Amino acid sequence: MTPAEQKKAAAAKAAEYVEDGMKLGIGTGSTSEEFVRVLAERVKGGLRVIGVPTSERTAKLCTELGVPLTNLDDTPHLDLTIDGADEFDPALRLIKGGGGALLREKIVAAASDRMIVITDATKKVAMLGAFPLPIEVIPFGSLATVRRVAEVAKAYGCEGKIARRADSYGEPFFTDSNNFIFDCSFGRIPDPDGLARELNLIPGVVETGLFIGIATLALVGTSSGVDIIEPK
Repeated sequence: MTPAEQKKAAAAKAAEYVEDGMKLGIGTGSTSEEFVRVLAERVKGGLRVIGVPTSERTAKLCTELGVPLTNLDDTPHLDLTIDGADEFDPALRLIKGGGGALLREKIVAAASDRMIVITDATKKVAMLGAFPLPIEVIPFGSLATVRRVAEVAKAYGCEGKIARRADSYGEPFFTDSNNFIFDCSFGRIPDPDGLARELNLIPGVVETGLFIGIATLALVGTSSGVDIIEPK
């Protein structure tokens, strides 16, 4: 199967974990969109669920396809979140945020009893860091904040280019919460747990794309089917 077919297979498998009456967190990105399409077909067939989208983009697709939505103010506890990942390691530590929704994705996942990750086989790595680590930063004083990010990262064995993300017009990209994202090309992250902990102590850092201890299961589309991976 191609990577696109692997994503579809993982999304279809994830839909099997959705039970009638569930309150769902619904992720952002191309693989999550495949899940929304499968979920919408089940909703048309009578499945009763309600979802909390992790981005305006996901909310728009859910509305177009007829998936009922709510929000965390009205529904603060969720049964299950299904979302993609840009990378994951054997401990199911993730890098997320390639789609620019890492803050809302982490808030929704933290409000859920479980998080299932759906990916293609290219996202599985021995060590995180090949995919640039997104860090969401408040615009005020952002360059001072990023200077401190670089200092902390170096102390954890991480060095590389840190660049503010731009939109398709070359202007600064803003998240749904009106913050910047800086992408950190470290190449390798030897201590994701320590790095995540220290980065989140920096004033101006809203959240990082390191999801530690959140994912409970990964469904990985491969050339021969879907692998089910639990954290080691």
